[in-house]
Amino acid sequence: MRAFLTKIEQAAGLDRFGDRLQAVVQGTLRGQRVRDLLHGVWLGHPLHPAMVQVPVGAWMSAAVLDLMPGQRRAATTLTAVGTLSAVPAAVAGLNDWAALARDQRRIGLVHAASNTVGLALYGGSLAARLSGRHGLGRALGWLGLGAVGAGAYLGGHLAYKQGAQVNVSVSDLHLISDGWHSLAELATLPQRELVTREVDDVSLILYRHGDDVTVMLERCPHQSGPLGEGEVREVDGHACVVCPWHGSTFRLNGGEVVHGPSSNDQQILPTRIVDGTLETRLP
Repeated sequence: MRAFLTKIEQAAGLDRFGDRLQAVVQGTLRGQRVRDLLHGVWLGHPLHPAMVQVPVGAWMSAAVLDLMPGQRRAATTLTAVGTLSAVPAAVAGLNDWAALARDQRRIGLVHAASNTVGLALYGGSLAARLSGRHGLGRALGWLGLGAVGAGAYLGGHLAYKQGAQVNVSVSDLHLISDGWHSLAELATLPQRELVTREVDDVSLILYRHGDDVTVMLERCPHQSGPLGEGEVREVDGHACVVCPWHGSTFRLNGGEVVHGPSSNDQQILPTRIVDGTLETRLP
C-alpha cells in the first residue's frame, strides 16, 4: 500500500487534469471571505475534516441500521442526511486542495475521486430506497461506504504523512531549548520592519513597534513559506505579515490568522528586555 501511495504522489500524469481543476476551483471561489470561511480561518481549525464527520457518521449509522429489522425509514433518512451534507464538505475540501503542493494535490485528486464515486453510489442508494427498492438501496449503500472508506484512508495519508492543512511550523518549538535566549539589542532593531534571527537553528521573525517587539516562528504553518520574506500590511487596523508563497496572513501583535489558506494561528514567543537586550523563550 505504501508503494502504491508513493506512485500516486509521483504520478505527474495526474497534473494535467489536476492543474485544470485547480484553476476552476480558484476561479470559482474568488472572494477572500468565501475562501477564508471554507478554510476554517474563523474556526481556528481546518473546516473540511470537521464537516466530513456529518456524512461519514450518517452513512455508517445507516449501514448499521440496514443490518437491523424494521429500520428502513431511519436508514433512508440517514442516507439522505449523509448525501446532502457531503456536498458542502466536498466544496470545503476542494478549497483546501487548491492551495496544496503538487504531490499533495495528486493524492487529493484520487481522494476526491474516491469520495465522488461514494457520493454517486449513495445518491443511487437514496433514489432506490425512496422508490421502494430497499434491497438495491442497501447494496449501493455498502458499496458507497467502501468507496468513502478508501477516500478517508487517502485523506489520512494527506494529513498525517504529507502534512496537508496541518500546522507544519509548530514542530519547530520542539527544537528550542528551555530558558531565555538572547536575540538582539533592542536599540538595533528597526521600527516596523521584519528582522530574522535564529535560536537553536530555528528561524524567528522580530517585529518592533515602539518599545514592543513581537517574536514569531518564521515558517508559515500552511506550507513552510518564509514569513521573513513576506510583506507587512495593515488589515483592520492591525499590522500583519503576509506569506509570500500562498498569502496566509497573520497579525503581528498576537499571531492570529486573518486570511487563509492557513487556518492555524502562528506561534508567538514570550519576550523580555534585559539590560537593553531582547530575549525570548518557549511559551
